[in-house]
Amino acid sequence: MIRILIADDHPVVRAGLRALLDAEDDLEVVGEAATPSTAVTLAESLTPELVLMDLQFGQDATGADATRRIRALDAAPYVLVLTNYDSDGDILGAVEAGASGYLLKDAPPHELVAAVRAAASGQSALAPAIAGRLMARMRSPQVALSAREIEVLRLVAEGASNGDVAARLHISDATVKSHLVHVFSKLGVSSRTAAVSEARSLGMLR
Repeated sequence: MIRILIADDHPVVRAGLRALLDAEDDLEVVGEAATPSTAVTLAESLTPELVLMDLQFGQDATGADATRRIRALDAAPYVLVLTNYDSDGDILGAVEAGASGYLLKDAPPHELVAAVRAAASGQSALAPAIAGRLMARMRSPQVALSAREIEVLRLVAEGASNGDVAARLHISDATVKSHLVHVFSKLGVSSRTAAVSEARSLGMLR
């Protein structure tokens, strides 16, 4: 029996996923979490084999943050991301945080169930479109930003100052500036506004 924890801030989504998964003989939903911190707590106390993780929870902490913490637990469960977002930054951030798979919420039910079984057994479970995006990134490294650079740029896009970014990411102002210098260089731009615009046009930011 594969024990599953569902982490999503929408009750209707959690209920739908529970109904779908509990209908399978070899799957059992053992808990639900509406916040990233609750997901980490339940992943530790309920010891599921798999956490089905959304990325955005309407707060500072994200599914990628929770994934990183869950994968650092003793006897850590695997994490399968199930989200609406498919920007390069989201995908890269989740994979680098330790997610075994990445599916979009418009995936057919049979595809989701198959991905749950694959991820729970330690296999990679990437939606074909997501796998294609990752391969494309690997083939064009000249415009590939690191997950941290994308994180910095995402906060800049939200209007955060260097000081705000430093505080949010627990790094120094100098480190933020260093990341932005690398971002400008990689994107061939000279301002924060141009960097955000270029990153959006390249699909790195949503």
